[in-house]
Amino acid sequence: MFNDTSSPLALLATRRSGKPRDLIAPGPDDAQMAQILEIAARTPDHGKLAPWRFVVVPDDRREALAEVIKSAYLAERPLAAQTELASLDQFAKQAPALVVVLYSPKPSHIPAWEQELSVGAACMNLLHAAHALGFAGGWLTGWPSYSDAVRDAFGAAPEQIAGFIFLGTPARALEERPRPDLSSIVTKWGG
Repeated sequence: MFNDTSSPLALLATRRSGKPRDLIAPGPDDAQMAQILEIAARTPDHGKLAPWRFVVVPDDRREALAEVIKSAYLAERPLAAQTELASLDQFAKQAPALVVVLYSPKPSHIPAWEQELSVGAACMNLLHAAHALGFAGGWLTGWPSYSDAVRDAFGAAPEQIAGFIFLGTPARALEERPRPDLSSIVTKWGG
């Protein structure tokens, strides 16, 4: 369908999510990360509220993040198994680059749900920008995204973690996943 691989549509059609544990170096350098975040911020934003923030977690802070995540988990589940803690430790350290995206709602006449849509669009723009620069990304949520204690390491209520976006180079070709049949998700109104 998209034979011209240099076209913008082909670029969009070839974006795939990469499993963060399978993303290796190189990741984006500082200049590339600045480009990625600049594009991420160019998102639909009713009211020009910027209801999102980006926190780049440098490689030398990943161990500290792992400790925050594990401490928060142990506070909630003091009898956590070592395998659970090892998994949380690995979560913070996968892929060469990590951006934590925060939903940062603003008091406004713009409904919260529209602001939530905007943060999702910002995350998608971030992933598209990374892909355009030759990287892959994986957008994860899971328990760390829903923990107030983990969130407090980056901000405070009413902010929420929209996701952990891991960036790097795929260790192997990314697989296509099943996509919905358009006939099952597209209709014409009134017809």
